[in-house]
Amino acid sequence: MGRRSGVLEFAVLGLLHDAPMHGYELRKRLNILLGTFRALSYGTLYPCLKSLVAQGFLVEDNPDVEYVPATALNGKRSKIVYRLSAEGKQRFEELLADSGPDAWEDEHFGVHFAFFGQTDRAVRMRVLEGRRSRLEERLERMRNSLARARERFDDYTVELQRHGLESVEREVRWLNELIETERSNRTGRPGGPATGGNSTAVPHKTSDGRGQETGSSDPSGPPYDRPGRSAQER
Repeated sequence: MGRRSGVLEFAVLGLLHDAPMHGYELRKRLNILLGTFRALSYGTLYPCLKSLVAQGFLVEDNPDVEYVPATALNGKRSKIVYRLSAEGKQRFEELLADSGPDAWEDEHFGVHFAFFGQTDRAVRMRVLEGRRSRLEERLERMRNSLARARERFDDYTVELQRHGLESVEREVRWLNELIETERSNRTGRPGGPATGGNSTAVPHKTSDGRGQETGSSDPSGPPYDRPGRSAQER
């Protein structure tokens, strides 16, 4: 399975784990989830859905309705409603538990993060720490590249590289804050606080840009309990 198709299949299974949807609604939800990475067309989504049906992970609730993909010309869309099968639920749980190197990469991490509210705490920690490790490796390469660029390129090229470096540094600081929050909340149930409820209502620390942390209480909980948002949206 290719990396990008794997991301899409994970996202589809995760969204349908919440509730069955027809293709049009599913596409809208996926564009919110994956929009940071790419726009999603029907020509990409429907082959993925058909593949998941063929593998037994999805069930079509209206199989007698003729399948007509939406196009700019006919304006039609399928009325088939897709839902997870028992095998699809098991497959989603397997993907949810994956904390290996693929989960640390840009696209995979964003989708994993979107479903952190349903993910075991130990898995969340491994993914967050792995992502931080991956970005720290990237930072070292970028700093070396920036040092060379100062000698070889014009000011605008150097500024562009510096901007990229600062973006990665900000994400590392953000990951440090999330990891600290997870460590301070080990006793809670997966996806929630020790006292129950639907979100982890703990103070969320942010950076003022100079490495200073400022505490603020977010009553809706930290961002990793909000499905549908990726790391790059912060």
